[in-house]
Amino acid sequence: MMRANHLIKTRAIKAGLPPGTLVHIGETPAAAASITLIQFDETNFREEPLASGTVCDTTFSDTCVTWINVEGVHDIETIRALGECRHLHPLVQEDIVSTIQRPKVEDYGDYLFVVMRMLLPQPENGFASEQLSLVLGQNYVVTFQEGLRGDAFGSIRDRLRHGKGHLRSQGADYLAYGLLDAIVDGYFSVLENFGERLLELEEEVALHPAPQVLVQLNELKKQIIYLRKSIWPLREVLSFLERGDSDLIAGTTRVYLRDVYDHTIQAIDTIETYRDLLAGMLDLYLSSISNRTNEIMKFLTIVGTIFLPLTFIVGLYGMNFKDIPELQWQHGYLYVWLVMIGLSLGMIGYFRHKRWL
Repeated sequence: MMRANHLIKTRAIKAGLPPGTLVHIGETPAAAASITLIQFDETNFREEPLASGTVCDTTFSDTCVTWINVEGVHDIETIRALGECRHLHPLVQEDIVSTIQRPKVEDYGDYLFVVMRMLLPQPENGFASEQLSLVLGQNYVVTFQEGLRGDAFGSIRDRLRHGKGHLRSQGADYLAYGLLDAIVDGYFSVLENFGERLLELEEEVALHPAPQVLVQLNELKKQIIYLRKSIWPLREVLSFLERGDSDLIAGTTRVYLRDVYDHTIQAIDTIETYRDLLAGMLDLYLSSISNRTNEIMKFLTIVGTIFLPLTFIVGLYGMNFKDIPELQWQHGYLYVWLVMIGLSLGMIGYFRHKRWL
């Protein structure tokens, strides 16, 4: 995930620039941008890489579906060239290269523009996130990824290559549905891993509320806030696609989009549940620390109370007056010890009787 200070500095670059100015905001991957072309119909399939300079030479056919996937929106010239040949609005191109957009959908008549977050589980860092921009037109889909990591479309490509399911026999709207569904399914993998980490940490909070546990809780709190910001607005996007009046989405596809909408609601409910659990764990951590502090203070108070009369006796017989009545006792030292031990045992017994110990 992008650092906040880096984000602020990068956004400041656009201050004063006119709308539609293409300025990349986000992390720049080490690898160069790559473009993949997939064209298919019910009987034919074609897949090949494209060079940045030939991206506009692709023929978009009315008899087959074309899917162009661009990985690396930092390549401004490629985004501009592809936007011009597909007649994408300058503001759409600006949103594509600015990878901090809120999930949204916009209807431009000839095409629909969708922005959402793609989340992938990671073994060490929780999850990886990148922005996906999708353009759905008549018989074509163009997707734009940041190019930082892998994506969630492996199953879609496999089904297209081997003719599995209904993808090859449907239109571009069904392909767009498949891509959205793959992304939402990826959310559940991330949430499952998050839930496992939450359960493991809950036991640590209850039994060993150490400072490193608080660090992990704060990290999970940041992640749950990010997940909520990434997934919550998606319900509006899918609701628009399901109930909108765009001719680019067939009525048969809207039924499948309704299913994706239901999955999104389930993911949002899961996030809210985890959010409440995390808040409860933070309260439990503070309560555990407070109880532990109280136990320590209780122990120190009891020890101090026991030693208070013993200190008085030692101080009394430690005075340097010559005429102390008990000074000449033959067994005075033993008597003092017996009195102090008796006092200590008596106070401990009293404390146990009061259940203070």
